[in-house]
Amino acid sequence: MARTNPTYDRLAQGYLFPEIGKRTRAFIAANPSSKVMRLGIGDTTQPLPPTVISGLASGVQKLAKIETYTGYQDDSSGMPAMKTALLERYKAMGITLDLSDIFVSDGAKSDSANIQSIFDIDSVIAFQDPAYPVYVDSNIMAGRNKEKFVYMPCTEANGFFPSLPKSKVDVIYLCSPNNPTGAVATKKQLKEFVDYANANKAIIIFDAAYSAYISSPELPRSIYEVEGAKSCAIEINSFSKEAGFTGVRLGWSIVPKEIVCEDGEIGKLNRLWARRQNTMFNGASNIVQEGGVAVLSAKGQEECYKVIDYYMGNARLIKAGLEAKGITVFGGVNAPYIWMKTPNGMKSWEFFDKLLNEAHVVGTPGSGFGASGEGYFRLSAFGIRENVIAALDSIQKNLKI
Repeated sequence: MARTNPTYDRLAQGYLFPEIGKRTRAFIAANPSSKVMRLGIGDTTQPLPPTVISGLASGVQKLAKIETYTGYQDDSSGMPAMKTALLERYKAMGITLDLSDIFVSDGAKSDSANIQSIFDIDSVIAFQDPAYPVYVDSNIMAGRNKEKFVYMPCTEANGFFPSLPKSKVDVIYLCSPNNPTGAVATKKQLKEFVDYANANKAIIIFDAAYSAYISSPELPRSIYEVEGAKSCAIEINSFSKEAGFTGVRLGWSIVPKEIVCEDGEIGKLNRLWARRQNTMFNGASNIVQEGGVAVLSAKGQEECYKVIDYYMGNARLIKAGLEAKGITVFGGVNAPYIWMKTPNGMKSWEFFDKLLNEAHVVGTPGSGFGASGEGYFRLSAFGIRENVIAALDSIQKNLKI
């Protein structure tokens, strides 16, 4: 008799974003003449830049000729041109890597979920709270004991960056710029975690998916800018928000061979991840990787950063508009997310319904990201400018606080 996996029964009843969709659809059905403005899910809206489109088109054309056709890749970790381009990106930041440290994938979300599989099932896992739901959910799905989870609160009092765990943990998830709070870690803050990890033979899983949005030169875009990080940190990144690849799908993980964990020699984690990927993944699309090479070209970077500037222009508008309404706002400076305190101490989902019903604007309840997100609300800067302006106008005129 086939049986279901009981670990799935331990998950929260519904994933955050489908629940947002369900409530939004119910509102539209009850109010068919109302225009709903969406500032919720962080999905990009602007067209891909011309250089990137040319790269993708080149990948398609290569499949049309026997001389350039490619099927399975020899190595699921990525095409040589793609990995070399990433190697050069890190080199420009003063970071030395080896090609074998780089694993190209179909995005940061899947890597964030799958990377936990190379660690012992009894590992003690620490999470920023609030945090992107996939970190916690994927560890629950793997069968880990939630009683061993350690939540590191990120609050207004600590600038939305957590203190070190008070006890020994094995794996630590960090995200900077942070989703959902928009906070960006300093080198000093990351150095404290790197020193902790090296002292305790712990591993940091560092999600840098929004690093392209950092404009302040003193803030690190990679954890490997911090001394000692290559011996304790795995970095995950993505083209989803940098280049508009949310539907195209392309990302990468860095697993340096220098990493040392408690029961493994140097290089073991790199080998384990390579083994996992070669067994369960046939590599990112060859067409999409051609697009990724184009993203990393000088012209591609120039064009992508024009789109990033557009989204950050939205962030500035949202931040200023909410502050003019008397709402306390965080983020939106080096990150595309605005983290606002709900007015009058309202619960996050209560404010979701209020914002939707009164202003016809969709956002994301902070409590969906963890217990420390209660009383907060996330808005996304990834909209079309006209819609962002319309949403802010509606908030100014219709939201009663």
